[in-house]
Amino acid sequence: MGNYYTENLSGLRLKKVYDIAPQRIRQYMQAEVDFVLSRIHEGDKVLDLGCGYGRIIPHLLQKAGLVFGIDISYENINYGKLFLHGVQKCVLMEMDAGNLKFPDKIFDTIICIQNGISAFKVEPLQLLKQSIRVIKPGGKVLFSTYSHKIWKDRLEWFRMQAGEGLLGEIDEKKTCNGNIVCKDGFTATTFTPLQFQKLAEAAGQKAVMTEADDSVLFCEITV
Repeated sequence: MGNYYTENLSGLRLKKVYDIAPQRIRQYMQAEVDFVLSRIHEGDKVLDLGCGYGRIIPHLLQKAGLVFGIDISYENINYGKLFLHGVQKCVLMEMDAGNLKFPDKIFDTIICIQNGISAFKVEPLQLLKQSIRVIKPGGKVLFSTYSHKIWKDRLEWFRMQAGEGLLGEIDEKKTCNGNIVCKDGFTATTFTPLQFQKLAEAAGQKAVMTEADDSVLFCEITV
């Protein structure tokens, strides 16, 4: 199958995914943003990988001097320009996170949150290597995934999405151990701390693992 998010879950449909999120998931999403903001310096040039329609870009601009948001979905970028109408110091671009069209060493901080490392369906090492290529010396790369501690709440949220017709029906027999499987072929996996550590080592980097809010696991790499 092609990219599920591009074909089935972009633009207004993606926005609805977040609009229907239950309170515990909203808390998780805020904790994710708060952690990212704690790692951004005033005036940083930030790259948001898989930005969707730009949901968190206004939050990033509380500290960032300029934010580039990229997404593989044209519909996301098109809707994002409406969503962010009037917001200054941000640029949205249609681009593959695994094949960045930026020069080397130009960003201070790169983020790939909301479990993008699994959701993008891009080879993780390629994704990390591309991020390292465009980050400045001393800059930070932040990847996040779901903590196993939020499994029940995450699964409830995905069931809600399926109930709204945003995803296919959940295959309850195959859904377990952090992996959500839908009968239409959609899958949502997660990364473990060990997987993140091995990924960083394969790219010749060291990673610091941090869990926030008992819900989100961050892999932080300082280049």
